[in-house]
Amino acid sequence: MTWGMTFLLLRALGETLVMVCVSGVVGVIGGVPLGVALFVTKPGRFLARPRLHGLLGAIINAGRSLPFYILLVAMIPFTRLLTGTSIGVAAAIVPLAVGAVPFMARMVDGALLEVPASLIEAGSSLGAPARSVIWRVLLPEALPGLLHGVTVMLVTLVNYSAMAGAVGGGGLGDVGNRYGWQRFDPLVMILVVVILIVLVQGIQWLGDRLVTAVDRR
Repeated sequence: MTWGMTFLLLRALGETLVMVCVSGVVGVIGGVPLGVALFVTKPGRFLARPRLHGLLGAIINAGRSLPFYILLVAMIPFTRLLTGTSIGVAAAIVPLAVGAVPFMARMVDGALLEVPASLIEAGSSLGAPARSVIWRVLLPEALPGLLHGVTVMLVTLVNYSAMAGAVGGGGLGDVGNRYGWQRFDPLVMILVVVILIVLVQGIQWLGDRLVTAVDRR
């Protein structure tokens, strides 16, 4: 393998990391409040709002039901409006971030469901405001599940970024498509696959370590 190809793969890895990290941050910022709102507005919860809960659930389900490739294509006009282009790393981040938010919201809802109802009821019965119950009971108790959700989201974003790269989004998917597939170079394709596997394994390992470190159960 030449130095030129080595540099190309390293640059592509950097682009993939940028896409995953930026869209992951947006996914957490948007998905955590959305998931918390979905949980606490469910009928029977301390902030029950059945209609709002149904609306939030419909929005999250709609966002998760779209295959990423369809979302990628459907968002091209909006992506162009935000970034001025529909190709490249910046353009790929837009649909990645939009896809990450409902995914993370559903993971948050699942993590909060693992919090014992007795703890939530205890916090509410003591007259603590809803904000205190959320910040002092729900989120701390659900932290291992939340970190697991972030890990799953980041792994999914790695897969999505490779798909975005294959249609002009940059990163490892772009290198695998242009140099591995279109130029029929099996070595490049194998290297891209190996790098993606190592990246996913690294994210999963780090996520598992963090979950173990904060899990008090």
